[in-house]
Amino acid sequence: MSSQVAVASLGGTITMTGSGAVSPTLGAKDLVQGLEVGEIATLATIPGASLTFTTLLDAFDWADKQVSQGAQGVVVIQGTDTLEETAYFFDCLWPHDEPIVVTGAMRHPGLPGADGPANLAAAVSVAAAQNSRGRGALLVLNDEIHAARWVRKTHSSLLNAFTSFPGPLGLVVEGAPQYFHPAHRLPALPRPLDAPAVPLIEATLDDDGSVLDWLNVKGAVVAAAGVGHVSTGMAEAISRAQFPVVVATRTGAGTTFRDTYGFTGSESDLIQRGVVMAGWLCPRKARVLLRLALGSESPIEDVFTARGGVF
Repeated sequence: MSSQVAVASLGGTITMTGSGAVSPTLGAKDLVQGLEVGEIATLATIPGASLTFTTLLDAFDWADKQVSQGAQGVVVIQGTDTLEETAYFFDCLWPHDEPIVVTGAMRHPGLPGADGPANLAAAVSVAAAQNSRGRGALLVLNDEIHAARWVRKTHSSLLNAFTSFPGPLGLVVEGAPQYFHPAHRLPALPRPLDAPAVPLIEATLDDDGSVLDWLNVKGAVVAAAGVGHVSTGMAEAISRAQFPVVVATRTGAGTTFRDTYGFTGSESDLIQRGVVMAGWLCPRKARVLLRLALGSESPIEDVFTARGGVF
């Protein structure tokens, strides 16, 4: 069954070798040895932190082509540092019922207990499974299956570094995926013609917001305190901004509010200033979504209203 799964590698820890400090060297063919897969491609050999939207759009186009030619699923391998963002990038754009699964490794191949082979085998089984259809982009590590929208990297080095709120979408058990919830997803966004730069700014104690005044961009995301609160200075800078601003919560869990607090810099005040609230999306995923919306000229408030809530 898994022979119809296409696999592409972008690099990352799973591909790294060396006698001391390691760097990415292995290609996709090196990684899939012993697995029954279909098309194989090495699209890049770089660490996750160096991935760009251009690289991801190339990977998306490759994956789209594989499914159009009959692949029943796609696995994309990359570094875990940005895996949560890549998963959400694909999820926003993926138009197919066939799944696209991202995976990687927390330990490079030279370490005892390297997890790459197990993660890749699990990802291939998830991509091949009939019950994975209609679920969009999935992240598979440590035998856990995470929905792209909810997953976050919450530890720098442990094997169970990835977590989701309120929990994994499913588990890989005896080599096959078992899901706790039925499939559900939103329609795909248009593929962007480009993806303009969008900075992510964290609002902090005694923050005057002046960094916003320095920017020459098409949009920005502010990771705000609590349920979407910033200082008076940041609020005033947002009013001066000549580009759309999206506000997400920096807390790591929970949603932005809309009309509970009324002070300057509160969520209701920011909405009156034209801010778009990210809802349940974390700041990093809000940045991905804003870039895709800007690049495809989609209505920003409509996009975030549809994708920032619980569904």
